[in-house]
Amino acid sequence: MSEKFQRKGKVSTSIPTASMPDIIFMLLLFFMVTTTMREATGLPVNLPAAKKIEKLPGRRGVASIYVDKQGRISIDDKLVQVKDIASIMYNKRIDALHPLKVVSLRIDKEVNMGLVTDIHEQLRKADALNVSYSAKYAGD
Repeated sequence: MSEKFQRKGKVSTSIPTASMPDIIFMLLLFFMVTTTMREATGLPVNLPAAKKIEKLPGRRGVASIYVDKQGRISIDDKLVQVKDIASIMYNKRIDALHPLKVVSLRIDKEVNMGLVTDIHEQLRKADALNVSYSAKYAGD
């Protein structure tokens, strides 16, 4: 009774990769369709009119400060106090990955000028002096 067992062929341990490009394409398409890019909305602001406006070259390195007619201040969709602006802008300015280049002020045309002056003082403390004022185009 000495039967010898024969060994069958070697079992393959490789993973088939023929359909991998199809899978990658479907995943890429899925993430492109389901991802939404959220834009900062800020507070509802009625901007003053201007006869000549220039667009900022891009949104990278730009921080927007919204001030509505009730005097509420919003930075990054969060309500803040005037006294907190200096520390927030300073931290944005020293951020190594996305340093602050321009502060865009989106201030309602009915806001008290004293509040705007207080915001300027806070920006001066943060050494964030490159300021852009947003306005809507009034035409010629």
